Amino acid sequence: MADILIEREHALGLHEARQIAFKWAEQAEVEFGMECTYEKGTTRDLVSFSRSGVHGTLAVTKTDFHLAAKLGFLLGAFKDRIEAEIVKNLDTLIDTQAAPPKVAVKKTGAKKKSA
Repeated sequence: MADILIEREHALGLHEARQIAFKWAEQAEVEFGMECTYEKGTTRDLVSFSRSGVHGTLAVTKTDFHLAAKLGFLLGAFKDRIEAEIVKNLDTLIDTQAAPPKVAVKKTGAKKKSA
């Protein structure tokens, strides 16, 4: 069996981190056929995920994400590729949530003085 361990610190707080975990679980279900369960806690949430050949958890706190997964024999051969995809998805979700909202700036044209 191959193990995947990913840790990411953040400054989002539990509420926003929880939103990321929900999105991550939804993506895992759609993109990878995972069965996910979400356990909400007061200081920590836990997403459990599984499918044939893989099972694990994503723990969410106000300061970090901790993902631990075990790959079966067949998927173990693809560990690096699977880990890279998980990292990419999680980092994208964190970066999107952490980025300040874009504000549309209305440009005003300067009026020309008539001669």
